[in-house]
Amino acid sequence: MNPIRVLVVDDDFRVAQLHASYVAAAEGFEVVGLAHTAADAVRLAGELAPHLVLLDEYLPDANGSSIIRDLPAAVLMVSAAEDSAVVRRALAGGAVNYVLKPFPPSVLVERLVAFGRFWRQLGGGAHLDQTAVDRALQTLRMADSPVATARKGRSPVTSVAITDALRSAGDALTAVEVAEATGVSRATAQRYLSDLARDGHVRLTLRYGSTGRPEHCFEWLGAPPT
Repeated sequence: MNPIRVLVVDDDFRVAQLHASYVAAAEGFEVVGLAHTAADAVRLAGELAPHLVLLDEYLPDANGSSIIRDLPAAVLMVSAAEDSAVVRRALAGGAVNYVLKPFPPSVLVERLVAFGRFWRQLGGGAHLDQTAVDRALQTLRMADSPVATARKGRSPVTSVAITDALRSAGDALTAVEVAEATGVSRATAQRYLSDLARDGHVRLTLRYGSTGRPEHCFEWLGAPPT
């Protein structure tokens, strides 16, 4: 399968190279070019035919959100711009997602992987029904922070703590281990872990000990497997 071609646009060449390294860490992607101005972004997008552009808002000659419609590719905004008007303008312009700087590498990689699944679900020129469209859109969004989509009655603070515990673990964790790492009760940890499992952010496995019943373990995935 051909890789997804990515153009990285950022006014800071060091940041552009860093983001390019994140793209390289995502299986199925390749960086085809770097741009540091809006004019270069539009020019290179026309020359290199990327499938996806990682686009900064603060460019020296124009706002990134103002050139989205000039780019013949999907656009993922990667910017420090926190102004809601900028976010609205970017999404209205056609950006498929918006990632705020600074962020850990896993955040961008997970969104790239989700985009890859979304892109391939819509590939091949097949005719789609509403279910297929809904499934593709859900795939695109599933890498977003589980905190942002937390269920009613769940605490964002607890969601962050549990998510961080799973992200930093070297292996799958039991509900008891998550509870000990975050300071919540086992029952509370179990509720949040069950939410994450249902949403596809964690994989549920079994750990067999020398005696007694097997324990349920939870391994962080970020985005659901295809």
